[in-house]
Amino acid sequence: MKFTRLLASATIALGFVAGPASADDLTVAGIVFQQDQFFRTIQMGMQAAAEEAGATLLEGNSDSQPDKEISLIDTYIARGVDAIVISPVSGVASIPPLARAKERGIHVVTYNSTIEDDSIPVSYLNSQQRDLGNTTGDMAAAFIRDQLGGEANVATLGFQALLPEISADRVDGFVEKAEEGGTLNIVAQQDAWLAEDAVQVAGDIITANPDLNIIYAANEGGTVGAVQAVRNAGKQGEIFVFGVDGTEQLVGFLLDEDNVLQGVTAQQPFVMGQMAVQSAIAAARGEEVEQTVIVPVLGLSRTDQAGVEEFQDYLRSLN
Repeated sequence: MKFTRLLASATIALGFVAGPASADDLTVAGIVFQQDQFFRTIQMGMQAAAEEAGATLLEGNSDSQPDKEISLIDTYIARGVDAIVISPVSGVASIPPLARAKERGIHVVTYNSTIEDDSIPVSYLNSQQRDLGNTTGDMAAAFIRDQLGGEANVATLGFQALLPEISADRVDGFVEKAEEGGTLNIVAQQDAWLAEDAVQVAGDIITANPDLNIIYAANEGGTVGAVQAVRNAGKQGEIFVFGVDGTEQLVGFLLDEDNVLQGVTAQQPFVMGQMAVQSAIAAARGEEVEQTVIVPVLGLSRTDQAGVEEFQDYLRSLN
């Protein structure tokens, strides 16, 4: 199975292979910044790693709010946790509280996003952001060439206001590869990373651009919202969605007969969460960990139903 091989290579890249470990005296704080399927799956991976090692996991959600993130970190510092595993909401504003954690001897591991001070995290786990866009862009290029006659009117949904560099890498990476399928007319580029917002934003784009062919969304929430907006507009078979993330909901969309969602690139969030906590536990026990770990991405296309179903089975096995 293709994704199984990718998971194995990711574990090897971390520098150690997970196994039974005694860490009953260790406490790890795991912080997400929103509660969608992507981050819920990350939390599942964190829980699995903590349970396997016998460590205590404290879970928190900053809700993408810097002030709440600071409060969470300060609370975990006061509780004397051994490590903090976090997807920071800001490359800059998240530095001071995490610096305080490091000064108190707490090991910091970042995942999905990080901060602009490499001296603070002992490890950063992430997918190559441009690869996420490139892989989906490759699928879009084939679709544009084979199904749209080599030309498409495209709108993109990103998260520039939240994480500008990561958003730009994903969107630019998509456009870069999608252009290989023909002529791309970019009719709109907006922010919408939460599903409830993306439904409205994508709906407005659809209304304003009657000749729209493709919507690309750079994260799970945007992808879910874009699919729902196309359905709400009754544009199935006219507007096609490409996106990022590999959750059960998105996999279900790929298998739906409405033909809206065409392809996504999965970040393997369970593995990311699992490896992040494994790295934190290893660091807290005085073991060496890799400073940067790349978790491989996986393209999932409507044209490969067997591969999508296999990945769906894998996701269900995690529950």
